[in-house]
Amino acid sequence: MIMNKVIKKRINRSWAVDIVLFLMIGLVAAFMAIPLIYTINRAFMPIDEIFAFPPRFFFRNPTLKNFTDLSGILADSWVPFSRYVFNTFFIAAVGTFGHVIIASAAAYPLAKLKFPGHRFLFHIVVLSLMFTAYVTQVPNYMTMSWLGLINTYWAVLLPTFGSTLGLYLMKQFMEQIPDALIEAGKIDGASEYRIFWRIVMPIVKPAWLTLIIFSIQSLWNGTATSHIYIYSEQLRTVDAVFAQIASGGIVRTGPVAAVGLMMMVVPITVFIITQSNVIQTMSTSGLKE
Repeated sequence: MIMNKVIKKRINRSWAVDIVLFLMIGLVAAFMAIPLIYTINRAFMPIDEIFAFPPRFFFRNPTLKNFTDLSGILADSWVPFSRYVFNTFFIAAVGTFGHVIIASAAAYPLAKLKFPGHRFLFHIVVLSLMFTAYVTQVPNYMTMSWLGLINTYWAVLLPTFGSTLGLYLMKQFMEQIPDALIEAGKIDGASEYRIFWRIVMPIVKPAWLTLIIFSIQSLWNGTATSHIYIYSEQLRTVDAVFAQIASGGIVRTGPVAAVGLMMMVVPITVFIITQSNVIQTMSTSGLKE
């Protein structure tokens, strides 16, 4: 057996301690939910409540006017809003898929194939994590310009594929896989590619599910700074359009509040769908009994 059975021990703890712990966890959860609750309430507030003093946390007269005003602003654009949505979903889906596959394929030899220089390469990967996306914007732009990819989807996708965060995460999880499993696959005649897809990838499922959450959140919310590499209106994403709406000044405070809620919907939905699986599998460090 790979893992020994865990002997359950009875925790000697009183009901009072359980209640205190429950209340503490509840307070922390409520505090973390405040930004989400405020964003939802603000999106449905009429303009007089948004500018009310003292500021109101909950709406009193909910309205959909913020969304109708936003719809009117988007209707005046010569590019259909559905085009912006398609661009965003395309970049998020392709960028996430490519990032997960490339990061996993590069992490496997670093974790399990001890070739010369693998430690040095991993140190470079760890060092690259110190630099944020804003630091690498100029070299990335120059590289994409030399390749002639500016104002194309590839200008955003290629830097996303090469992000080292996914490589680091996948490598750390793959190191936890017992070498006996890989050796057993080789004894059965499986190739390295089959071992990677049939043994390694299912075991590191929590890692690539977590990576999917991070990647979609980054691409959907525009931290990939797509507007720097793409300036054609036909290729712009939702976050770039919403940024233009927000720059309209105080008269667009209501639509901007609606924008904030809309930008949160997709990342939260992805997290809700995957979080139970991530928590369940991460509790066993990527291995099942």
